[in-house]
Amino acid sequence: MKTLVLVLIFLAAGNFLLAQNTGSVKGVIADTASNIKLVYASVAVLNAKDSTLVKFTRTNENGEFTIGNLKKGKFILLVTYPAYADYVERFQLDSVKKEQNVGRISMLLKERLLKEVLIKGTAAAIKIKGDTTEFNAAAFTIQPNSKVEDLLKQLPGIQVDKDGKITAQGQTVNKVLVDGEEFFGDDPTLVTKNIRGDMVDKVQLYDKKSDQATFTGIDDGVKNKTINIKLKEDKKNGYFGKVSAGVGTDGYYEGQAMFNKFKAKQKLSAYGTLANTGKTGLGWEDNSKYASSNNIEFTDGGGISITNNGRDELESFDGRYNNRGIPVARTGGLHYDTKWNNDKESINANYKIGSLGVTGTDNSINQNNLPTGVQNSNSNHSFDNYMFRQKVDAIYQIKLDTASNLKITADGTIKNNRSNNIYQSSSYAGFDTLLNRSNRSLTNNGNENIFNATAFYTHKFKKTGRSFSLSLSGAYDENDTKGYLNSDIHFYNRMTGGLDSTQLINQYKTSHILSTIVNSNITYSEPFTKAFSVILNYGLGLNNSSADRKSFDQTTVGEYTALNTTLSNNYKLNQLNNQLGAIFNYKKGKAILNFGTRATDVKFEQINEYTNDKFNRNFLNWNPQATYQYKFSQQKSLRLSYNGNTQQPTIDQIQPVLVNTDPLNLFLGNPDLRPSFTNSFNLNYNSYKVLSEQYVYLSAGYNLISNAIVNNTTTNANGKTTYQSSNLIGNSPANFYLYSNFSRKIKMLDFNVGININANGNTSYNYTNSVLNKTKSYTYRSAINLQKYKQKKFQIYFDFGPTYTVSGSSLQPNINNNGFGLNGYSSFRVYLPHKIEFGYDGNYEYQAKTQSFNQSFERLIINPTISKKFLKTDNLNLSVTVNDLLNQNVGFNRSAYAGNISQQTYTTIRRYFMFSLSYDFNKMGGTKPTK
Repeated sequence: MKTLVLVLIFLAAGNFLLAQNTGSVKGVIADTASNIKLVYASVAVLNAKDSTLVKFTRTNENGEFTIGNLKKGKFILLVTYPAYADYVERFQLDSVKKEQNVGRISMLLKERLLKEVLIKGTAAAIKIKGDTTEFNAAAFTIQPNSKVEDLLKQLPGIQVDKDGKITAQGQTVNKVLVDGEEFFGDDPTLVTKNIRGDMVDKVQLYDKKSDQATFTGIDDGVKNKTINIKLKEDKKNGYFGKVSAGVGTDGYYEGQAMFNKFKAKQKLSAYGTLANTGKTGLGWEDNSKYASSNNIEFTDGGGISITNNGRDELESFDGRYNNRGIPVARTGGLHYDTKWNNDKESINANYKIGSLGVTGTDNSINQNNLPTGVQNSNSNHSFDNYMFRQKVDAIYQIKLDTASNLKITADGTIKNNRSNNIYQSSSYAGFDTLLNRSNRSLTNNGNENIFNATAFYTHKFKKTGRSFSLSLSGAYDENDTKGYLNSDIHFYNRMTGGLDSTQLINQYKTSHILSTIVNSNITYSEPFTKAFSVILNYGLGLNNSSADRKSFDQTTVGEYTALNTTLSNNYKLNQLNNQLGAIFNYKKGKAILNFGTRATDVKFEQINEYTNDKFNRNFLNWNPQATYQYKFSQQKSLRLSYNGNTQQPTIDQIQPVLVNTDPLNLFLGNPDLRPSFTNSFNLNYNSYKVLSEQYVYLSAGYNLISNAIVNNTTTNANGKTTYQSSNLIGNSPANFYLYSNFSRKIKMLDFNVGININANGNTSYNYTNSVLNKTKSYTYRSAINLQKYKQKKFQIYFDFGPTYTVSGSSLQPNINNNGFGLNGYSSFRVYLPHKIEFGYDGNYEYQAKTQSFNQSFERLIINPTISKKFLKTDNLNLSVTVNDLLNQNVGFNRSAYAGNISQQTYTTIRRYFMFSLSYDFNKMGGTKPTK
């Protein structure tokens, strides 16, 4: 309520200020020779002092324009029109002169102007076309053979970090397209790191509307930052690519090849990678778009791990393997897209293949807070894991007629994996009373098959805003796993310290998990007026899943034939969903209001195949939503939203079978689980001034969960813990986040300076030995960042700031994990004579000691590189890189969850020297590469 009041005050103040701006400018735009009025010409008013954009509009069908609500001051009038020379005029408004009538403005064709005089100057760098900011690549100078990523780093308001993640106007860019099409399944870094910058004509930055809004024409306020790379026309025929190879000390190596062939509307691309340095060849957020549900598993430390069936270790955030261990990756891929039949039909297809092997060790120190005290454990873990994957996906689109379209998507994945894990652990009451020691090995071999398909039909009627769509989708996911568990546990007497008992386990385990999902959805939109409309939808869905888990005890050496019924179960969970919804949309002026709800009737059928017991349940799920957006200008907006969402328990949480893959941490299903409900509140504010490169971005959210599904744990005197999911009664877990970013170019220093203030946290609950435990975990961070790029001289980026963490449990309020920290990142590159370049990137991290952990942690990772370019075209490059120059890259992590505070150290890639050679080849448009 306080937030809403503040927003209303803010809007009222804005309206008051607008009321004071009574000045205006008007005129008529026409061609000099023919006197034809120029329709939809762009007219902008800029501040004369710093050339920042004040307002802009377009001429009407008579070539007329009016821009009102201007305050007093000195301004620049800028008029642009395709193929015409730009028109610039200065004017001033004051208390006496409140209106500027420029009369008839005669625009001159560029070709006519060039016949009379040769004009030398720089190309127009930035144009604003409605919601799109367009950068002219010709106005920015890049080094020979530079990639799109190097071009993006120069564009005002756009930052690219060391991992290839792109931020524009303070917001993360989720899509990078090539001529409006996805490239390698929407993998941004395969565009930004491989396509040459000199092939680019324009870079377009805009807010991509949701598929629903794009189709219906009804703006729902949902948008994603998108970059579209438009290639030069003469660069759409020919081929280009890159081959690189490197050999390092301590047996490290990496090699990569990329080939691209463009021919008019056809694109064919291929890549391959072989490396043990962490490079996998895949990039940032390679979207798989799988429809199957998430797997939820309990981790050894008692936490919950949520993994999506459609993602795996080959699809890391930045194209490198960022998890623990030493990897060996072999990956490759093919991409093809084309259009035909006068662009009425198109296809976009991808094939990816890859394997990843990872070996390593880690150590975990865990503090388990109990009502009666603290239990501490120390675990050493070694692993040797391998995975092989093939994935294919395709999108086919056809325009059936001027009003109807059909889009068909399909993807399939085959995965094979094997894992070998060995654990050694000890648990203590407090710090010195030994409870148990264990040795455990767990081996698994698994196969998974995934298939998804969707058909989406759309039809627009003659009346604007009236539309109909039908969507049909199906998903299939089958996972088979087989493996062995060997465990040897010694339990000790707490009073005498002597051996009490020993538990030996030697079992063979099989698991067959199957999920099939079929969904349909019908959507109809109807405009009541130009400002008010409604979207109605009905959906029918089937979700059938089964989990057949068996454990066999050893009967004779090498023979496992005795079924252990207490650890075996075959369970089915069938769901039938009927959904009905209505979303209303009101748009007037600069405001957009969406509100409505979806109601889903869910019928559950749970079947225990061993006992033939059936359990039927019905739920009515409500998903209300409301969004308010106010657009002050094309580059400044405010958005408030609310969403309510029901989460059903998964089969892993429900299946009533004891899981003993870690005999000291046993997991039991709960067939009586009920759904939980999450209330989500979000606020977003964005303001960007193109010419001064100033942006302010604020994003905040708060989530409150009712009837939450939480851990219910029971730990006995020997340190053995049993976990079961339960519904939380009487309390509501909550989490929040705040991300704010301010950045501006300081012209005096020619630096971009930014300030970030971020915060996130959660309040979680769990039951420990029948006592409710409340865990708080908050993190606060602020940082200042500096950025500067000097063409052909140097580029520098710096980000550094403090953090503070608050973490503790209500079971042991006198023991917490509160502490300060520091985090920083810096990169630098200088261009020296004789085509030599030197640069580095560095990361710094510091975490102070806390009551839970009496040692601080500090590391500084510096990766310097020196390189030299050869040949006239500079497309042969020799480089020497040092990974982790100071040899401080120790894997480290601290976390708190549900009464557990843990610290982990693990194997990771440390110092090595890499000698690399790369060659860029390019033959586009029949021309040789130029400097």
